[in-house]
Amino acid sequence: MNVPPPGSRGIDEVLTAARRRLRRVSAAQALAAQRDGAILVDIRPVAQRTEHGEIPGALVVERNVLEWRFDPRCEARLPMANSYDLEVIVFCQEGYTSSLAASALLDLGLQRATDLTGGFAAWKADGLPTAAVS
Repeated sequence: MNVPPPGSRGIDEVLTAARRRLRRVSAAQALAAQRDGAILVDIRPVAQRTEHGEIPGALVVERNVLEWRFDPRCEARLPMANSYDLEVIVFCQEGYTSSLAASALLDLGLQRATDLTGGFAAWKADGLPTAAVS
């Protein structure tokens, strides 16, 4: 049997620790926050967006570049990512990867970063607006 190295954690522990740091939001709360100016960030790969659809008005930033696009210190940041008080709600397909991503944004100092509980699937299940990928 392969023994984990001392100090390592399994993904379930990593995910639990990340979620302890977040004030996760429901789909309805995310929609209300979006209407109040929060940025919904879709980190899903194009294949998932194409298959399942997208949230109108959400900003697509694939997971592999998320931190660079939202770090106010980084030259590669998006124009709106100029404040540590920016409200960012990250979502993926089911709400797992987005928890890890939102926790990484907290590490950068984005104090209002969080994720959508249940991801895009929860949004769609709640009957909230979706669109086909254009």
